[in-house]
Amino acid sequence: MVDVAVQLYALRSLDAPLPELLDRVGRAGYDGVEFAYRVREWPTDEVLAALDRNGLDAASAHVPIEALEDTPPEALEADFDETVDRYDRLGVDTLVVPWLDAEHFESAAGVDAVATRLTDLAAALEAEGLRLAYHNHDGEFATVDGDPAIERLIDRTDDRVEFEVDVGWALAGEADPAALIDRHADRVTHLHATDMDVDRGESVALGEGNVDLDSVVASARDAGVEWLVYEHDDPADPIASVEQGARALRDGLD
Repeated sequence: MVDVAVQLYALRSLDAPLPELLDRVGRAGYDGVEFAYRVREWPTDEVLAALDRNGLDAASAHVPIEALEDTPPEALEADFDETVDRYDRLGVDTLVVPWLDAEHFESAAGVDAVATRLTDLAAALEAEGLRLAYHNHDGEFATVDGDPAIERLIDRTDDRVEFEVDVGWALAGEADPAALIDRHADRVTHLHATDMDVDRGESVALGEGNVDLDSVVASARDAGVEWLVYEHDDPADPIASVEQGARALRDGLD
């Protein structure tokens, strides 16, 4: 069974307490949420209470890679142990590295270095009972030694490193998102359900861009993907966007 969640980054422009935003997500009809940075601003017990009253699960959490390595930047105010403890208490079982700069994917050596970092982190998190996934943008589809960098990354990471395929950014990188999911079905556990107007290079509402949502949902279902996670990078009306996203994903799964 595939469940649907929302990446809370889509609601970042709303000046409301996180528990209130979780109430809105619950009313929109989601099964869960994917946390982002704002979760650090609220007491864990308040967040847990909001999840509980809305019947929401913690699908995953986006965590900067620096917060999982030995020397996090001071601004993050967290280290590996604190990060693991916070998300363990929230019931999160998968931490997702949401971004690495495109420069890391411009050479074979750069990709291999990322693969080593991710493999080491996956092993460290496994020892804590957590999983690691990596979320792509378009930079991972740069050509390296004749193939997209993401293919080399998947090939050179340990199987414990999972992937959250962002279908909109994959399309922006000139890949076929459904084919990517099909090809690596055993490594894809989460799917970022985004849409993209490729010509303008802009994130748009599901169904308004160039992503074939039906094909990626079908591939996700066949691959046994656990979560479809809705996201819109810059919605004009965040609540309306989140509500529309839930409807589109439910329709796609019917």
